[in-house]
Amino acid sequence: MNQLELIQCKVEDLAKLKAIGIETYKDTFEVQNTPENMKAYLDTAYAESKLLEELQTADSFFYFLQAGAQTVGYLKLNVNQAQTEEIAENSLEIERIYIRKAHCRKGYGRYLLQAAEEKARALEKSSVWLGVWEYNLNARAFYEKMGFKRVSQHAFFMGDDEQIDFILLKNIV
Repeated sequence: MNQLELIQCKVEDLAKLKAIGIETYKDTFEVQNTPENMKAYLDTAYAESKLLEELQTADSFFYFLQAGAQTVGYLKLNVNQAQTEEIAENSLEIERIYIRKAHCRKGYGRYLLQAAEEKARALEKSSVWLGVWEYNLNARAFYEKMGFKRVSQHAFFMGDDEQIDFILLKNIV
């Protein structure tokens, strides 16, 4: 594994963040969704105005994962009022965790999860949580291996297609 570095994203990184966000999201979910629903979701979730607002939110944190000179993935964390919903008291949400397709299965996802847990501990949080699509079996198995347990579920809309995300929680104290 190359030397890894987590670099916090800044407003100046907006274009790079948008590009890696769209690339990794499409690589992960494009095959299972219609082009219309994929476009509708990406146009909303990765709109520059939305990403800029998220980058400027005090309780949200974006990070690029660098392996040597390459950006191989990214991470988005939320605490307090920035969380997308209230799952557990005193928790940190892992809203996005993506590795570029060419760099999967190299330990980078584990690295990002561990980094999220370190950030949670630094902020004196007692748990971390995330949502994962019910049909993303590889991700579900990975999170289970990393100590996450299913505690709930919620609806997630990909365009006009209602999908189910399982809510997974891990206590870190």
